[in-house]
Amino acid sequence: MSAKKALIFSLAYYPRLVGGAEVAVREMTDRIDPADIEFHMVTMKAGSLPVQEKIGNVTVYRVGLPVSSGPLFALNKYLYLFLAPLKASCLHRSMKFDFTWSIMAYVAGFPGLFFKLFHMDVPFVLTLQEGDPIDYMLRKTRFVRGTFRKIFAHADRIQAISKYLADFARDMGATAKPVVVPNGVDVEKFSKFIVGEELQAIKREIGKMPDDVFIVTAGRLVEKNAVGDIIGSLVYLPANVKFLNIGSGHLEQGLRQQAKRLGVDNRVIFKGFVPHESLPGYLQASDIFIRPSLSEGFGNSFVEAMVAGIPVIATRTGGIVDFLRDKETGLFCETNSPQDIARKVQIYMQDKSLRTEIVDNAMHMVVDRYDWRTVANDMKEKVFDLV
Repeated sequence: MSAKKALIFSLAYYPRLVGGAEVAVREMTDRIDPADIEFHMVTMKAGSLPVQEKIGNVTVYRVGLPVSSGPLFALNKYLYLFLAPLKASCLHRSMKFDFTWSIMAYVAGFPGLFFKLFHMDVPFVLTLQEGDPIDYMLRKTRFVRGTFRKIFAHADRIQAISKYLADFARDMGATAKPVVVPNGVDVEKFSKFIVGEELQAIKREIGKMPDDVFIVTAGRLVEKNAVGDIIGSLVYLPANVKFLNIGSGHLEQGLRQQAKRLGVDNRVIFKGFVPHESLPGYLQASDIFIRPSLSEGFGNSFVEAMVAGIPVIATRTGGIVDFLRDKETGLFCETNSPQDIARKVQIYMQDKSLRTEIVDNAMHMVVDRYDWRTVANDMKEKVFDLV
């Protein structure tokens, strides 16, 4: 029996435009046997990247203008809505895809819908990986609300990474019953202990002294990640508590100014972008992971920190509640509250037995439920095998 042929619509992909959704696609497609499913993808052009290349188990085709910043790059996102289904139709003539797969309804769902309307016989799989607030997505699509809702109505299978996003699909009029298959973590990579000179080198790089307590976050410097609340919490914490920020974004300059204004700029380290494969070392060199999210589709970074062996602090937002139980697998903090973040940091600093129990519970939970091997197998059996 020959392999199924799948066409993925994803606005961004490796090697330059990588977030949680792109990591999820790479991790799952790399773990599904090419003899079962042959993956192709139409994504947006970025800079000088080739128009076609093989990345892992996915053959990637790029459409749009060869730019990586500025107004033309913004235009590329709109061009993608129309160029992607056109490219997909051209590929379909020779390849005869067995199904299409849109990664996120917002943006990539539109070319998936347009392709579906012209090829009704090809099943359409929709994955909800959205981390932005639902209100934000609805505002961005307000002028095409009817078309946006049709994405959900025309999807033959819907996979959501959390119960929160499954409810969103139902609210948007999904006709297919959403299936929850969460994101995962490379357990082997993130749980491997980094010791000796390798760990010491990371600590020297970030300036960590023996008595320091490092709180860490990883993600884009955007509003929804509320990094400013972490910086604000330092005012209420001892001087040996420092904050390591991993990631970049348009808020960086403002956050640097906030740290200086509060007099804690000597306690904030803006590390910038760190390759995903290097992230475990920085997590293990730190002591507490925090992201006081204002919205979260799932929260890959939390489960990565959990299996790396450090405790987490999070808000009761979106998909986080699927895996974080207060005082069992982590601690919840209030949204928009630097004071409450500080209180939760102090709990971990003062109650060593609770910290140890939470770290142990969280690590076992992630190993049992969120290993990418388990997730990829569930995706294949619960979604791809049924289209």
